[in-house]
Amino acid sequence: MSDHPQPTFEEVAHQLTEPLRGFLISYLGDRDLADDLLQEVLVRIEANLAGFRGEASVKTWAFRIATNAVIDHSRRKGAGTTVVSIDEVTSLSDDSPDIDAPLIIQEMNSCIREQIDSLPEDYRVAMVLHDLQGLTAGEVAAICGTSLATAKIRIHRARLRLREVLTDSCGFYYDDDLNLQCDRKAPPGEE
Repeated sequence: MSDHPQPTFEEVAHQLTEPLRGFLISYLGDRDLADDLLQEVLVRIEANLAGFRGEASVKTWAFRIATNAVIDHSRRKGAGTTVVSIDEVTSLSDDSPDIDAPLIIQEMNSCIREQIDSLPEDYRVAMVLHDLQGLTAGEVAAICGTSLATAKIRIHRARLRLREVLTDSCGFYYDDDLNLQCDRKAPPGEE
């Protein structure tokens, strides 16, 4: 048992709602679905807070609840892929001569999102938590209920697999303005 006083739901919600929302958006690739699932996560946190024993940080405990919620959601809905951008395209400079730039960015993000969604669940969770949410490998291990070594292996393997599938499915190049661009490669047998 921790020496720290039991946190209130209001404290937990105030501190962790935005980080949890960011994780859910990154993992699911769908802002509306993430907001719906966030409500479910907050309900689970409130319902289970009295049983929080302080063996991990509140943050780690809450992210574990969120991770379990996305895994439960994936199982309920099947393994379908959601194709949406990882990062919302917020703005481009007004003097940009390329009116297709937002569409190109959206296509690249969609392609990368599809590849992240194709990763095995345990690799995907580890990579999203570590690389997209900035959690430490130790926090990832605690959230996923694994050893630190296993968490590091999952993060490493997720990166390798993502690199492989992106190399196989995308042709990357730089345009005349040295902006990174991507063209999808035709699936094998359709060239």
